[in-house]
This record gives sequence, structure tokens and C-alpha cells, in this order.
Amino acid sequence: MDSQQQFKLRKTIKELKSIRGRHTELVSVYIPAGYDMNKIIQHLSEEQGTASNIKDKTTRSNVIDSLEKMIRHLRLYGKTPEYGLVVFCGNIASQEGKQDLKVWSIEPSQPINIRMYRCDQTFVTEPLEGMLITKEVYGLLVLDNREATLGLLRGKSIQVIKQMGSAVPGKLKVGGFSQQRYARLRLEAANEFYKRIADVTNKELESIGKDLKGIIIGGPGPTKETFLNTDHLHNELKKKILGVKDVAYTDESGLHDLINRSNDLFSEAEIFKEKKLMGELFERLAKNSDKVTYGATEVKKALEMGAVDKLLLSEEFNGADDFEELALQFGSQFFIISTETKEGVQLKDLGGVAAILRYSIE
Repeated sequence: MDSQQQFKLRKTIKELKSIRGRHTELVSVYIPAGYDMNKIIQHLSEEQGTASNIKDKTTRSNVIDSLEKMIRHLRLYGKTPEYGLVVFCGNIASQEGKQDLKVWSIEPSQPINIRMYRCDQTFVTEPLEGMLITKEVYGLLVLDNREATLGLLRGKSIQVIKQMGSAVPGKLKVGGFSQQRYARLRLEAANEFYKRIADVTNKELESIGKDLKGIIIGGPGPTKETFLNTDHLHNELKKKILGVKDVAYTDESGLHDLINRSNDLFSEAEIFKEKKLMGELFERLAKNSDKVTYGATEVKKALEMGAVDKLLLSEEFNGADDFEELALQFGSQFFIISTETKEGVQLKDLGGVAAILRYSIE
């Protein structure tokens, strides 16, 4: 789902959530991908008959009329769209006793897997809201013989799952039999640590299921390769390893370093798309600053002139909806930039909004 689709869906959900029925009269219908549209229409026709038993005259009229309007709307489709369809209908009149029926229909960008008919005081939007949540996840693991940190990259957010310290003794130079015994004890302790790392990794990453798109492992020195050569990590997870990288640290900062060194491995992940956009912005600022502007006043002026190619909005920028509307009106691409990355924080410091221009406006 691109930024424009996300914006439209967020805006529709916001509108739907703002509406309250006086009684259980707002109709929500979810039609799953591949489901026969005629069966849905038949079901709604049957619900009209059931609604005729509602005691309150106004509620009865609103439900029956909403179902009729929805049925007429669904007949325009002929068949269910590829990924299913979500339809809402209800009376939005502000004055009691008046009727102003409105119907919304949403063709999702990913398959609808539920079938639902609900009549309530509010529209059912939770399944749609779930579509706005990034489902693709990457596992991150950094380790050496002293410590290990397991994390996740979910969309643009890096989450630490578990930090582990080891009981592996440091290297010690001793002579004869003692040196051999010490080396053996050290090897046994390291293997126990690898097993503990693998147990946590197996449990946490396997629980993610099909949303786990890949795993990247990093750390200083050869420890990471030694770990991978053991049999502790389950084979299904080993198959998902995208690569192994040298990084200096094995704490949370090591996870960030691992991501920064892995753009060749998951360049399609949201965080790298964001970093690439911000890199383009900063490069223009340094080399071709007349093709860039930032700050609410200047960016709005550029949008109204139709000069904006790419609009970059911090997720913490107030008034984003107005700027997104202008971007849609003038055919500008727009992107929501998180504050989870260093680049996202820099955009926030620039006023929360910036634009890469089609042409110079100075």
C-alpha cells in the first residue's frame, strides 16, 4: 500500500469513526475475496425483512433504507473485486428525524479474509485499520562471545526483543594441561551461550510465522559464523537468513549498525525506501538547493504552484492532512517519514515538512 492509498484509507476510517448512530442503524459489510456478490445481495435482502420487526419507526426506516441503498450500490459492481470489498451505509443527518443516507465502498489493496454483516451504533472499522499496520518483519541478531541482542525490524521501527549476557570466560594464557582444560571449558561455555541464543531466537522468530521475511545476523569477529555452524538454530530459520554482516557492537546500537550495513539485502523494506528519499533530499540541499524547500509556509507555497515532485511529511507534523490534500490536487507524490531513524529526526528538525521540487521557484 503506497502513501496515497494509506492517506485515503486513513481519511475514510477517520470519517467513519466520527459517525454515531442514534440506535443500532449503521450497516457494515465485509465481502471476502472470491465470494459471490449475488449471495451477499441476497443476504442483505433477507436482512431487510428481519429489520421490518424493529419496533422503533425511525430506526426501522434507517436500517431498511440503508440496506436498500447498499444493495443498489453493490449491483453496480456485478462481481466482487479481486481483493474483496468493504461497504458501509448509514444515516448521517445531524438533525433527528431527518434522513441523509451515505454509502462508502472500499476496494482494499490486500485480500479481505472475513465475511461480516453488522448493524450497530458505530461502523466496524477494525479490520480496515489492521491493513494500515505493517506486517512484514525482519529478524535481527548481533552477537559475540560476551553478549547477544535479538531484535525486529517492523516497517520503520526497530524493536529490541531480548538482550543476553554470556558466562564465557575471557581468554587467558596459562601453560600445559591447564591451558587445554581452560580452552575446553571456554568452548563448552560458548556452546551453551550459542544454545541459549538459538533457543530464544527459535521461539521468538518462529512465532511470527509467514510475516517473517528474512533474518540478518551480525557481530564483530568470527563468532557469528561459529554460531551459524552449530545445529542449535532451526533449519527453517536458517533458510530465511539473508546475510551475515560485520558490525562493531552487539547491543541495541549494533542492531542499527546492522541495518545501515544491509541495504543490499532488504532494499525494499520501508526503512530503506525512507532513507533513500531522505538521502535524495539532503543531496539536493547540498548540491542543488533551489530544487528543494522546507518549512510549512514555503512548502505550502510550492504545492499551490504545482512545483512539488515529492512531499516529505514527518509523522509528527501537525496539519499533514491539508498538505496531503494539496499534494493529491496537484499530482505530487507524498510520503510519511517516521521519527524512528536519524534521517526522520532531521526532517522533524527542519520543521517536519520538506519538498523535492520539479523546478526552481526562486
